[in-house]
Amino acid sequence: MAVTEDARPAPPARPSLLRRLGDWTLTALAAAGALCIVAVIAALAFNITLIMFSTGSMSPAIPAGSAAVVREVPATEISVGDVVTVERPNALPITHRVTEILDTSGSQVTFTMQGDANDQPDPAPYTADTVRLVLFSVPGLAPVISGLQDPVVLGVITVLAAVLVTWAFWPRGDRARS
Repeated sequence: MAVTEDARPAPPARPSLLRRLGDWTLTALAAAGALCIVAVIAALAFNITLIMFSTGSMSPAIPAGSAAVVREVPATEISVGDVVTVERPNALPITHRVTEILDTSGSQVTFTMQGDANDQPDPAPYTADTVRLVLFSVPGLAPVISGLQDPVVLGVITVLAAVLVTWAFWPRGDRARS
């Protein structure tokens, strides 16, 4: 028995531009979400955090408004030229370049630091058993991160995420017919 052209099923309809754009957006957001999960796991596993630079003392290497990825390491692992963050009692942490290692006693290290844009070294040496070593920095990222902490921005992001999730799971006409 011969099959006529009329008996062939019609080719599937091509999804609309809006549907394709929505599917692409959901895929991109899912990938971004997966990347965030991997980043959080890596941060916890490798003791990695972010710091933001509000001053220009490390310019031009790390200008004001930069965000840096740092990893906590034993102070015995630092060397001259490393950029590290040191906790200070009753003061904000400071991030400068190590200029000299003065003493290594057990796990404690005493060293001097200086900001790249500063004419003089910091006034007193630092003693620490752990420091946060700057792995890399991204100029201009600090204001973006700070902006994401704004309650209005968080609210808008939450509403948009809820709309996208609702849209993704909303019954589609072509599903209902199958």
